[in-house]
Amino acid sequence: MITRYALFEGKVKDGQTEAFRAAVLDTILPKWKAFPGALDVRVSFTDARDDGAPEIPMILAINYPDLPSVEAALASPARAAAKAATEQVMARFFDGRIHHHVTQANEFPL
Repeated sequence: MITRYALFEGKVKDGQTEAFRAAVLDTILPKWKAFPGALDVRVSFTDARDDGAPEIPMILAINYPDLPSVEAALASPARAAAKAATEQVMARFFDGRIHHHVTQANEFPL
């Protein structure tokens, strides 16, 4: 399985944490869920971090069966719609940068 992560590195504007989270789930999540080939979407909001760790208030993970599926999703109109929605929400609530990482996910059930 391939997981594409988006790390939102920076800071949610003061006093806007709950509004930021609600806007992500209400406005952007439906767009992410529309990516063709996506198996599932995970949105993780940070509640705590180690001293000295970079501030990453949100991590997005979208799982795909394979790399061609990732490439198809990134070339799709759904991605353009998600990018526009993301830019709109981030402009209101977030100061920072977003970087992406494509990984080979391995899970080991206990």
